Amino acid sequence: MAQFNEHSLDWNLSVFYLYRSLIYLALPLLFLRLLWRSIRLPAYRERLLERLGFSSYRFDKSLWIHTVSEGETIAAIPLIEIILKENNTWPVMVTTMTPTGADRVSAAFGHLVKHAYLPYDTTGAIQRFLNRTNPQICLLMETELWPNLLHLCGKRRIPVYLLNARLSEKSARGYRRIVKMTKPMLQSLAGIAAQSNDDARRFISLGTFSDRVTVTGNLKFDLQISSQVLSKGFILRQELSQDRFIWIAASTHEGEEEMVLAAHETLQKKYPKALLILVPRHPDRFAAVTKRCRQSFKTICRSDQNAVNEGTGIYLGDTMGELLTLYAAADVAFVGGSLIPTGGHNLLEPAMLSKPILTGPHLFNFAEISQKLLTAKGLIKVQDGADLGDQLLQLIDDATLRHQLGLNAKQVVEANRGALEKQMNLVRAALKQVLSG
Repeated sequence: MAQFNEHSLDWNLSVFYLYRSLIYLALPLLFLRLLWRSIRLPAYRERLLERLGFSSYRFDKSLWIHTVSEGETIAAIPLIEIILKENNTWPVMVTTMTPTGADRVSAAFGHLVKHAYLPYDTTGAIQRFLNRTNPQICLLMETELWPNLLHLCGKRRIPVYLLNARLSEKSARGYRRIVKMTKPMLQSLAGIAAQSNDDARRFISLGTFSDRVTVTGNLKFDLQISSQVLSKGFILRQELSQDRFIWIAASTHEGEEEMVLAAHETLQKKYPKALLILVPRHPDRFAAVTKRCRQSFKTICRSDQNAVNEGTGIYLGDTMGELLTLYAAADVAFVGGSLIPTGGHNLLEPAMLSKPILTGPHLFNFAEISQKLLTAKGLIKVQDGADLGDQLLQLIDDATLRHQLGLNAKQVVEANRGALEKQMNLVRAALKQVLSG
């Protein structure tokens, strides 16, 4: 990866000042959105001053990692673990945008790292955050690009690296519409570790310096399933029943649950004992989804710790940090965010557990991963709720097909490991460069 140098970047001042004005004007709306979301998830109204850069931490120097939300945090955990083992120079600060991301950081690292919410991208908020935390390097995960953040880091000569970077064609089209803002942002980055050749190509087409882009693969392939998760999954399966067919619909969104419930109704007409583990994506929707499920099925929430019996139709996963355990207890996995145009969610978690995977057609956030799985016949794509029900009926009747689909999915994961070491080598080189001055 190219050495970081301060460049006289072509920040189009008129566009940049327009952005700054708009972000300040949007600030009241952003806080209203937080308060609205806090009605369902109270954590959104906590630590509000951090959103304006008033971090409770003050460091002479620090190493800063931004992981956005829960999914990016999970992918970054192995990388952060290595950084903590090898770095004894600066305290490690991890920022997220969401409480779910914050909870994941706390669960994974406790007091080993310091957590704060990333400030909104106003000049004042970012300056306050940088003044208090004094990062010597910034590691951003995936595609978290904020103009003020990058501009002010550049002015302070703080090298910023984009790790596990992905850029869908849809996102690239959006960035092309604001190329006068996009190009200087990308050129301010000290380096990009792209997930794939296509991601690298898109970043370069938008103006990134080609010598600063390295294709390293996707960190999500390097996630390891702990023996503790496998043990908890085995115990849960025994509690739910060894004899009945159990499928999971994970990370579902509003507008998706109706299709999932319709598919489960189709399944239960032939197999009345079939059980659905339903896990909504956002905690603030747990109560509403539970209420809807109980209109049609006997539903038990995991948080209630009540026993499941043969009459139970839905087991609702309303706890945090247990998705892998719930996957492990199921026979078949449907991954949500895909029956509606959200772009899909992580397909690799059930693949690592050798589960046959179903998903909807909207997979633009996981285009490369989904294509690998489809090519290897480790993934079945369905078009709607009716198609989902039909595929479930086929899978419940064919244990051999379920086994082969799961095996194919696991082999895709094993064949694509290695991104962790490649990206960690880039981080080591970056830290060495910063320490050498």
